[in-house]
Amino acid sequence: MKPNKAASEPSHSHKIGIVGGLGSLAGGDLFYKLVRSRAVLEDQGRFHFLLEQHPFKDLLLPLDANASMNSRKFYVFEVCRSFEASGVDAIMLPCFASQTFRAEIQDELGIPVLDMMQALVQHIRQIAEPGSTLGVLASDYVRHSGLFERALGAHYHLVYPDEQAQAALMQAMYGRSGIKDGHLEGVPLESVYQACLSVQAQGASHVVPGMTELSLVSADLQRRGIAALDINDLYATFATQGASAPRELPFKLGIVGGVGPAATVDFMGKVVASTPAGRDQDHIKMVVEQNPQIPDRTANLLNDEADPTMAMYATCKRLESAGANAIAIPCNTAHAFVERIQEHLRVPIVNMLTQTIDWIKQRYGSDRTVGLLATSGTVASQVYHQAANRAGLEVMVPAADYQRLVMEAIYGERGIKAGFTEGLCRDQLLVAVEHLVQAGAEVVLLGCTELPLVLGHCDAFELQGRTVALVDPTLILARSCVALAHKVPAHKDVQGRA
Repeated sequence: MKPNKAASEPSHSHKIGIVGGLGSLAGGDLFYKLVRSRAVLEDQGRFHFLLEQHPFKDLLLPLDANASMNSRKFYVFEVCRSFEASGVDAIMLPCFASQTFRAEIQDELGIPVLDMMQALVQHIRQIAEPGSTLGVLASDYVRHSGLFERALGAHYHLVYPDEQAQAALMQAMYGRSGIKDGHLEGVPLESVYQACLSVQAQGASHVVPGMTELSLVSADLQRRGIAALDINDLYATFATQGASAPRELPFKLGIVGGVGPAATVDFMGKVVASTPAGRDQDHIKMVVEQNPQIPDRTANLLNDEADPTMAMYATCKRLESAGANAIAIPCNTAHAFVERIQEHLRVPIVNMLTQTIDWIKQRYGSDRTVGLLATSGTVASQVYHQAANRAGLEVMVPAADYQRLVMEAIYGERGIKAGFTEGLCRDQLLVAVEHLVQAGAEVVLLGCTELPLVLGHCDAFELQGRTVALVDPTLILARSCVALAHKVPAHKDVQGRA
């Protein structure tokens, strides 16, 4: 009899990272409670725990009401970023002070930082009736941060120890020979017990922890008749019972910049201008590698000079690693190399050429002759011709003398790549446009990303008594990326892969 395949195969491994160093004993206690939690004992091969702890310079500072969180934030973020890079599925942050800024950290990560307050609230809803009184034992900082009021204040009445009991609690936790240093009996324990009695005297039915170190003495308090909750036990259960739902991240556009530099800035401006937004936060996340050292694409295609393929590929891989959902390359000539790169990437390159040709066909129909102004490398590569042929459009290019004018306008001493957008370079381009129009072009495609810095996108450009449409592929690419960002589920890439 063959064994049941589903029963014999190991379940998918679940890696959980634990941010240590914010309270060494409490972190160790959490690790122990994770290992002995029911879910882990029932399926020990599934869970993989990583505890990362580094020296934290503000560790010994008491969490008084005016404590600064800056160093703590940076420490937590760096550890979380390390976990993300190592491929963990979720992160645990066993520190109430750090939970006050958990959302800030979460916004910068692609994996979930498990909400310790959510674990606590879920349990409290099971054991306490709405409207009942809860006693909170927290540091002065957490107490004054409003953390518990935001999580529980709408449904429960919260009380804190009186002033004297609170001062003794802070000393018991953070003072010399306190619980944070491993002194779990004697005066420190007695001070915590007195704080519990203080909130009980105010009608509290349960003592809610606002310090993770209270888990170290929760059993002692319970033996004394205090209904004290063990946050480490609750957090461990929460983490091992499937609480880490997939993160839905905002769309992030990766941009291969520097090809050329000014065109990159122009493209980014067009993405911003094309995005429907009422506030800064409505705009698209963009990660740009401005890499002007990518070898010249035209020089390679025409003269067999340095191959830009590897530099472009390496740039794309870095954008991919930075979390880009899609990649834009605001350079027409570079698209001659896209096909060989794309198959080795996990995320797609939004093809500016095919997007532009499709847009022209939709906008003007398939019976228009399209004139192409581009570098000689783009012309020689035939990438626009191939895209146009697939769409049933005819593309024409300038005669040799006029093509030299286009190249001079782009690469010349007073050309666009040298920083000029008026004068000689503009005059040269207008001569080339007029030549194409006289040859029968009804639409002129500005097929080099430097050209729109001089001639803008226009449905009806007047030239010597003639009217022609000028099409800016950079603008079409920007609009395509904006449409993509608003269409794709945030936790999937643009090809629909989870």
